[in-house]
Amino acid sequence: MYNGVVADEESAHQVPEALTEEQAERILVGMNEIIRAGEEMRRLRAEMVKVFAGFGWTQERIAQLTDMSQPAVSKQMAKHRSDELLPPMEVSLAQHDAPWLEGRLWGLAEEISEILDESAHCSRLVNALARGRKRFTSQTIDELRRLVEKDLRSYRAELSGAHQAAYDEISRGLDVPTKATDPRPASVRRSIAHQIQRDLLRG
Repeated sequence: MYNGVVADEESAHQVPEALTEEQAERILVGMNEIIRAGEEMRRLRAEMVKVFAGFGWTQERIAQLTDMSQPAVSKQMAKHRSDELLPPMEVSLAQHDAPWLEGRLWGLAEEISEILDESAHCSRLVNALARGRKRFTSQTIDELRRLVEKDLRSYRAELSGAHQAAYDEISRGLDVPTKATDPRPASVRRSIAHQIQRDLLRG
């Protein structure tokens, strides 16, 4: 009887011979997110090279800014040389298409998160967006708006009137966004608006 109990206990604790499909899926989810984010960042950087070239910046300067070799920048620009030439991108904050406003919201949320030392309600979503674990969709934008609103109500003493004013302007725009007139990808417009909004809030 004793031997039978021991055998049953040993069989219950045996190391499985193979992963289950569910275990494999959990392992690969994280890897795939990182790989996908890396690919998206490479595409975004390539588009940024085109934007910087449109500003008239030299290949050497673009290489320094993007941490690419100058031959790599030259190759990237040659690849797109046959593309339709676009005028320099407008960088005025007062633009009202959805990607631009989403970028401003993202920049505002990131500033709030840093000011509140990651204790902000929006911090988790901000980090997920920055790392590519979450995508910019109408659902995530609605969630980010709700969380930023909550932070602005909860931490009035820590945040300035500039944060509330920026949110009010962004929110009004997102309620009735205009169609983008700039043909560049939404990810490019979003990223540039994100940085301009952050710089403005920092003064």
